[in-house]
Amino acid sequence: MTNSKARTAAMITPVGQEAQDEARALARDGRTGKAVRRLRRGSWLKRGPAREAVELLVAGHALPTTSGQALDALRELDPGLVDELVALLDGGQQIAAVKLVRERTGVDLAGGYHLVVELGGKPPGTR
Repeated sequence: MTNSKARTAAMITPVGQEAQDEARALARDGRTGKAVRRLRRGSWLKRGPAREAVELLVAGHALPTTSGQALDALRELDPGLVDELVALLDGGQQIAAVKLVRERTGVDLAGGYHLVVELGGKPPGTR
């Protein structure tokens, strides 16, 4: 059974392309544990989301490699959350926005912060 927060965190946490390629190869060789460790070493993923990320990679999905791609993925997964984050940012509540994205997606502090900064760096009306 898939943990939806872990899957969401896996889909919106940037992971370098090299780490993705190595983890995919390890998992296809049956070395899933090493694949998970490789992803964790190359990203901010926690153990659960890293396992989900390995499953996604083996299934042929690509993970984001930048905060911009991660934000685009979040927009597709949960546009309502992005709207809430924009409202908080427009009200000057960056810390509340980071807390909300962490609570709703399961990303860690660094991942939540970078998503909020990426969103906040976009001019109003283009978020």
